Amino acid sequence: MSADVTVAARIGAAAARHVEEVVAVRRDLHAHPEVSRAETRTTALLAERLRAEGLEPRLLPGTGLVCDLGPEPGASGRGRVALRADLDALPLQDRCDLPWASTVPGVAHACGHDVHTAVVLGAGLVLADLHAQGELGRGVRLVFQPAEEVQPGGSLDVLAAGAMDGVDEIYAVHCDPKVDVGRIGTRIGPITSASDEVSVTIASPGGHTSRPHLTGDVVYALGQVITQVPAVLGRRLDPRSGVNLTWGAVHAGSAHNAIPSTGTVRGTLRCLDVRAWEFAGQVLHDAVEQVVAPYEVEVTVHHTRGVPPVENDERCTGLLEAAARDVLGPDSVVLTEQSLGGEDFAWYLTKVPGAMARLGTRTPGGRSYDIHQGDLQVDERAIDAGMRLLARVAAGHGG
Repeated sequence: MSADVTVAARIGAAAARHVEEVVAVRRDLHAHPEVSRAETRTTALLAERLRAEGLEPRLLPGTGLVCDLGPEPGASGRGRVALRADLDALPLQDRCDLPWASTVPGVAHACGHDVHTAVVLGAGLVLADLHAQGELGRGVRLVFQPAEEVQPGGSLDVLAAGAMDGVDEIYAVHCDPKVDVGRIGTRIGPITSASDEVSVTIASPGGHTSRPHLTGDVVYALGQVITQVPAVLGRRLDPRSGVNLTWGAVHAGSAHNAIPSTGTVRGTLRCLDVRAWEFAGQVLHDAVEQVVAPYEVEVTVHHTRGVPPVENDERCTGLLEAAARDVLGPDSVVLTEQSLGGEDFAWYLTKVPGAMARLGTRTPGGRSYDIHQGDLQVDERAIDAGMRLLARVAAGHGG
């Protein structure tokens, strides 16, 4: 039996010892979700379990924690490998109709962060077993991050707290209900999109709809912003950058025969390319001002930079794929498409190389759910697959 197969077998055995408990933790978290920066119970539960393992978790300011295990960085100068999970739930109603459905009205783990948390906890328990047997060659840091669902994201708080000090590489998984359980989706380079919040407010004195020439027509000007600004961006930015401005909310007026004095449109600006993302904001501002200039209105543009794309490092992606084939099987890796969704794991990758994998959560032949929907259900065998995957990629750094 080769050394690699031995490591995979030992990881599998350790995972089998812990998976039932880890699934129970996931169900507990699902039943007791907490929104961004309010993950107090979640943090306490994780800290208690890690201390019971003989580890010493360090609480982050506010919520979240980090926990080191394995050997200290040696004379070689190699830092730790980090495994990251996000803790927060979404402010929407759970409709999963399972015994562990959310007990908190209007809050649900509809993005799978309860699964991510259980996976990293389980991987940590497996790696602690390996370390106790003298078989973990490199230090590991578990990162349980708050506030992924808000922009610009809790990862910036984690970085500010120094949680990446001494870390050389970082890995994570994200639930993908379009991929069968037991498989992961990967790609080199950008796997997600930059995602920013945009708000445009237009103001004028207002007036009667019979006399639009005597005032700035707020509603008409908003209509021009809604239809023309996305088109301008599509001509001012490289089409290969995948820029996309989509409006999600528009508010103006309350009477059919009155021109309101203010109106606002809000949406998201997404971009697949980090270089285009860096100057898309200025193009946006210029486009809005030029589009509304003929209508004699005042305009205010609020552009909140969110997150850059998650850019998977080529070497780290290869290590994730090799780990998956070792512990999940030779056909366990599929190429995933780049998503227009945002993910604040990207901020870590501006500091150290790393990679994120899509973790399959669909029962083969079963229904494909969607994330950020209250009826999301996952095949819980994904937890075992995820914890073995992350444990293997961390253990594989011992050479």
